[in-house]
Amino acid sequence: MSDVMVRAQGLSKLYHIGAVKAGPRTLVGAVTNAARSTVRRALQNGSRGEVELWALKGVTFELNRGEVMGIIGRNGSGKSTLLKLLSRVTAPTEGLVELYGHVGTLLEVGTGFHPELTGRENVYLNGTILGMKKNEIDRVFDEIVEFSELAKFIDTPVKHYSSGMYVRLGFAVAAHLKPEILLVDEVLAVGDAAFQKKCLGRIGDMAKEGRTVLFVSHNMLAIENLCARTIWIDDGTIRQDGRTRHVIHDYLSSSVKQNAGLDVSNAIRDRGTGEIKFVRVEFLDERKKTMDVIRSGDRVTWRLHFCADAPIAHPHFIISIETELGIVVTQLATFLMGYQLPIVETGAGHVDLDISFLNLMPGRYNLSLAIWDEIKGYYDYIRNCVALDIQPSDFYQSGKGIEERYGIIFLPGKWKYAGG
Repeated sequence: MSDVMVRAQGLSKLYHIGAVKAGPRTLVGAVTNAARSTVRRALQNGSRGEVELWALKGVTFELNRGEVMGIIGRNGSGKSTLLKLLSRVTAPTEGLVELYGHVGTLLEVGTGFHPELTGRENVYLNGTILGMKKNEIDRVFDEIVEFSELAKFIDTPVKHYSSGMYVRLGFAVAAHLKPEILLVDEVLAVGDAAFQKKCLGRIGDMAKEGRTVLFVSHNMLAIENLCARTIWIDDGTIRQDGRTRHVIHDYLSSSVKQNAGLDVSNAIRDRGTGEIKFVRVEFLDERKKTMDVIRSGDRVTWRLHFCADAPIAHPHFIISIETELGIVVTQLATFLMGYQLPIVETGAGHVDLDISFLNLMPGRYNLSLAIWDEIKGYYDYIRNCVALDIQPSDFYQSGKGIEERYGIIFLPGKWKYAGG
């Protein structure tokens, strides 16, 4: 008997951007279609109109029983589309999906729940869909409620649940109704940190029980801890399939190399209106001279150069520092630090962030940059656009030096004996 639980052969998905389905053949449908046509002609204004987009192209892999496989990639690379094809939420344009067992899914908040039914009723509904009998669901019902921590709300219609409550119940159902194959998207990021930890632990338990899991996440530490194997999807195709540690290393290295150097004017943007954009980043010393080497404990000025297409009122600047595994070390934001920029004029400019001492351990860190507004949202957001390499130093002047193995940060303290 084969151990293959999931088989994807040449999976491809084509979307027609700008395509609108015709409405029903009724008077209302005819009026709606006529209105759509008028609006579309006005919006196109001579443009090409409909555009073809291959969200996935030729994806092929097999997943065996008891295997936990991670799926990583940039936003828009095709990760979620792949899970929707595997769970048969949508049909492939080309290719074949073979699933050998009951499938549980946690793709989007509320997927599979009927909003008018209570939490209790949705548990039984989901179990029935998975092919379970009522007495089988009865046996695990109390475990589901306990895991979700929603005992007080289990008889409340789920339309009144928050997104976090949806995730709690959705994961509890998917994990305890014992599907042979579980598909989990980044939706776990909605929950609080304690519940995320509990969910990740449960995924590990499911693997030990011989269940098969596909796990999509931007949390590289979670992927590395849970998955022996990982697939990296890039622009709708599989770029790498192999041991998790190697794939993560290559993915993160590629992300930084793609936007390498201090010139970020052509970096890939994750989001933003583009009215004001980053163009360059500089690391300067106390004399405002460029720093070729940055050490633990150095005084550093980060100068962020930008260009604005029009005057921008009081934008916020944000720098996020992450480890290579995607752990956020800290965020440095103008609004968090009590500084408000004046109106930024059209054209080039820069802002400086002075760090009195850089208390990061030696190692490589990735910087993400954002320009944000409380009303308009993101003007510019570039993830992992600059690599920050911190070299060892003897900050404490002890002759021992600060080493990467001692953690992520260090503190400028002094020991003192206070007596017996």
